[in-house]
Amino acid sequence: MYAVIKTGGKQYRVAKDDVLSVERLSASPGDSISFDEVLMLGGADQAPTIGTPIVKGAKVTAEVLELNRGPKLIAFKKRRRKNSRRKKGHRQDLIKVRIMEVLASGQTASAKPTGVGVKAVTTVGLMSVATGSGRAFTYLKSAESSRADDLSLIGGVGPKMEKELNKAGIFHFWQLAAMTPSDVTKLEGSGEIGPRVSREEWVVQAQELLAGKPPRAKTDRDRA
Repeated sequence: MYAVIKTGGKQYRVAKDDVLSVERLSASPGDSISFDEVLMLGGADQAPTIGTPIVKGAKVTAEVLELNRGPKLIAFKKRRRKNSRRKKGHRQDLIKVRIMEVLASGQTASAKPTGVGVKAVTTVGLMSVATGSGRAFTYLKSAESSRADDLSLIGGVGPKMEKELNKAGIFHFWQLAAMTPSDVTKLEGSGEIGPRVSREEWVVQAQELLAGKPPRAKTDRDRA
């Protein structure tokens, strides 16, 4: 059996065990959620049931796997002969889910979350991000193996800010990736760093670099 559901202003055709990303909902990895706006139900051995606008009593249950973000989108506006340019970037907050059951009216949910593929998160300010590399955050007196990571690969970190981070005892991506909300608050209150850690998502960027994703700093310079 399959269903067409509506969430976040978009429609999705889903069936059991499908994995998809939808716009962020109020849930955490490992939670069970339900989509109650079912527009259509269908199956191989039955005629489709079309809602008016929704199929009453039908719902789709899903397990939350991960909180993530979509690709960076650039909006650029220029007014000719006005010396006016405006460039904005946006990354949509997303949630990855696995469909557990498609239920028609009168059916009761029986499937429970399995926990397979679920990624834990920690919350920094208003953003939810994947947890670090497994090592607890700590300040260091010097770089490990006498070689620090190139922190300038993090968008918003220039040569001066990199020196401030080193001065504070941060030399590696794994340190930033493992920071907790309290660690971020303490760091932002020290030296010349200020609120840029959470505002520019340094923790998230460090985790992306550890995961092998291209650095935002380099990507932004290439697009400019």
